[in-house]
Amino acid sequence: MVVNCVAYGLNGHRIGDISLDAISDVLREPDTFVWVGLHEPDESLLLKLQEEFDLHDLAIEDAQSAHQRTKIEAYGDSLFIVVQTAQLVSGHLAFGETHIFLGPRYLVTVRHGASLSYAPARRYCENSPELLALGPSYGLYGVLDFVVDNLLPIVRDFREELQELEQDIFADTFKRSTVRRLYDMQRDLMTLRLAVAPLQDIISQLVRMHPHLIQDELRAYFRDVYDHVFRVNESISAMREMLAAAISVNLSLVTFGQNEVMKKLAGWAAMLAAPTLVTSWYGMNFVHMPELAQPWAYPVIIGIVACLVGGIFLGLKRAKWF
Repeated sequence: MVVNCVAYGLNGHRIGDISLDAISDVLREPDTFVWVGLHEPDESLLLKLQEEFDLHDLAIEDAQSAHQRTKIEAYGDSLFIVVQTAQLVSGHLAFGETHIFLGPRYLVTVRHGASLSYAPARRYCENSPELLALGPSYGLYGVLDFVVDNLLPIVRDFREELQELEQDIFADTFKRSTVRRLYDMQRDLMTLRLAVAPLQDIISQLVRMHPHLIQDELRAYFRDVYDHVFRVNESISAMREMLAAAISVNLSLVTFGQNEVMKKLAGWAAMLAAPTLVTSWYGMNFVHMPELAQPWAYPVIIGIVACLVGGIFLGLKRAKWF
């Protein structure tokens, strides 16, 4: 459950891995901070962190549950942030959560569900010790930037899959699986948008507020994350519109195909109605039917029926029913 627990010094360089029990000892030293990464911790571990960092009871209560909305809450001189994460697992979109505790001298990330490890974000921050020396808020930037950047490939994969589905959309045969996949993609993008849209407000707060935690030198970096979030949100909105249009076009093409079939069936029914009408006269048991006594009457009747059917066919052909 404890992925890592690392102490950093004044110059932004890594002091080394420490145990949870040693956190309070490290924090007694001036100009140090601790970055803790957890993955689906149990209640006892969260209570241990609450004791070490003096975290708020309500924040710990929210961190125990993996079903929180995206939000940012201030508790005294600390922040509690919840962000939604997304990951493609076997071609399906899975969602998770990351709960973040930010204080003047600590950063705690708690991952739940589908979420990639933040080790790359940690390495990225450690490669810029002059910025990491500004405190744990630079680590917060690294985590948020990592979360947002991982959303762009997901949207790109959706766009590529939609381009592949376009061939099935305009195919002559109707495929139920195509409509089902389009609906699943639209549902996933709706869920993804609900996760990304509130993130814009969170980043906006970090850009403008909380001066005791976010140094002015780092606000430009959070503005960059905001731009990335805005781009992801715009891409998701565009994809949702494209999917809605694709579903509408697919259903319209299916309806058009059904109408074409009905037109052809109606045309064949009209051609069959002509000989049916003529031949039905001979089933009415008339005593006097002059054409019955003439040897040429039968071929004449056949010719008349053929002309009627041919005329109907030509008329329907000209109307482009065939």
